[in-house]
Amino acid sequence: MSPSSCDGEYLYHPTHISLSVSSSSVLDLSKVKIYDLSQPTSTKAPPFMWYPPFKATWIKRLSEHNVNAMYIEGPLHHGTHFDGQLHFMTGGKDIASIDINYFIGEGVVVDISRKVGDYDIYTPETIEGAAKEAGLEIRPDDILIIYTGYSRYAWCGQEPDEVRYICKHPGPDVRFAKWCIEKKIRWLGVDAASQDHPLNTIIRRARPDLVAEAEKKWGKKIDELMPWPENYQVMHTMLFPKMILHAENLGGDIDKVANKRCLIMAPPFKFEGGESAYCRVIAITPAK
Repeated sequence: MSPSSCDGEYLYHPTHISLSVSSSSVLDLSKVKIYDLSQPTSTKAPPFMWYPPFKATWIKRLSEHNVNAMYIEGPLHHGTHFDGQLHFMTGGKDIASIDINYFIGEGVVVDISRKVGDYDIYTPETIEGAAKEAGLEIRPDDILIIYTGYSRYAWCGQEPDEVRYICKHPGPDVRFAKWCIEKKIRWLGVDAASQDHPLNTIIRRARPDLVAEAEKKWGKKIDELMPWPENYQVMHTMLFPKMILHAENLGGDIDKVANKRCLIMAPPFKFEGGESAYCRVIAITPAK
């Protein structure tokens, strides 16, 4: 496995660990492979539209205090993170209130990377078609990870492109949100800046030039294709009341588990009162 470079100074090493340890009395780790589907949390990552940047500073150093300690400041929607129900619901569950078992379960990583491009709208048919081609069954209570391929445009990806990663990635409309409810999906993850289509977020108002670019590609007006309010942040507003939450900004080794059924884990830190929290997404597959 070759590491991917963030900017030539910092090397990010996606972790594909083939464990040889077999002494665990709980789980035979020699029979599984563990993949890290997370992006690094870093000050080098650009913030989401109109969010403040992530900051990290040293508050103690070994030379002065015989200890290294850091202080961080920034939005919770930075790097790989898990959106809590409270993010879009008054009175919704904070991250600490969600049962740890919710974040751990079986699921599938559906690869639509060859089917979608800039501004494309993926539908239930897109996901079901890709799953069928891969021989995957999407079951009730599954965790659904969507591999769009846009993680390669993240700041630490192979082809970093901030505008393309944040503003142009493919995304769904209200039809897909309704399908997630019908399919009883437990939670979702995506290797993009948002689980929503970028033009169903505040980006529609912030970047009218990109709206015009998308409309030129679609040959239709955005209000005709994805009218508001029914499509506005629909993956949040429609699904969070159903406790179908999601993780965003996935990456790492996601391509190595494309079109596989896995044991998936994404526990965020236990932030009482937190509307969301940073997390690390892990996929476990049989070793063979």
